[in-house]
Amino acid sequence: MDRIGAIRRLRVLFVKLAVAFVLGSASAQAADAGGDAVECANLIYAGTKSSVCFSEEFLSTVATETSINTSRKFKPVKLGDKEVFRFPFAVMTGEGAFALTDEERANLKLYLEKGGFLLASAGCSSKEWGDSFVREMEKIFPDRALADVPMDHPIFRTVFDIERLETKEADARLQGLTLGGKIVVIFSPDGLNDTPTMHGCCCCGGNEIANSRQVNANILVYALLQ
Repeated sequence: MDRIGAIRRLRVLFVKLAVAFVLGSASAQAADAGGDAVECANLIYAGTKSSVCFSEEFLSTVATETSINTSRKFKPVKLGDKEVFRFPFAVMTGEGAFALTDEERANLKLYLEKGGFLLASAGCSSKEWGDSFVREMEKIFPDRALADVPMDHPIFRTVFDIERLETKEADARLQGLTLGGKIVVIFSPDGLNDTPTMHGCCCCGGNEIANSRQVNANILVYALLQ
């Protein structure tokens, strides 16, 4: 038996067992709480910018493929408001350059330090938005840096076994920011928005990730595992 292949299969099995345990616990907790669903925040930031073009379809995928009870719709939440702390998971996207306010930076830092998780995606592979997001992370966490997430990371094995990020052009990558030994931010400069499933949104010429629904489902479950 190939030793590397055997180690990889054991790693995948371990992740699947951990997921099964946590999903069972999440299901029991939801039942105890009267069936409350896991809710995800859709951030309003930089004053009035909104993450409108990010598909909610992965929430239904998680509910279908696991025992996690998810709300099927995002909840719009201002990044600078205390309400954001009600949500274990948040998405953030957009196009063009932006800058967060001091209040938003402080709130996001505390949100992530207190156990929140952020999935950030450059709409239509917007380089200006991606550059702005990286600069904001550097301001918020000057002693940390976004780093590439390797394809053998457990985040790619929680619900679906994802071997590659499918795109129409160049190879895509995900970057992560780690606090306390766990990833708390996933950033895609290429785009995880899944715009083909949305009305009124498109990715015109960008390198959007085609299997983003499965990737996003994995990321949400990973976040809940932490």
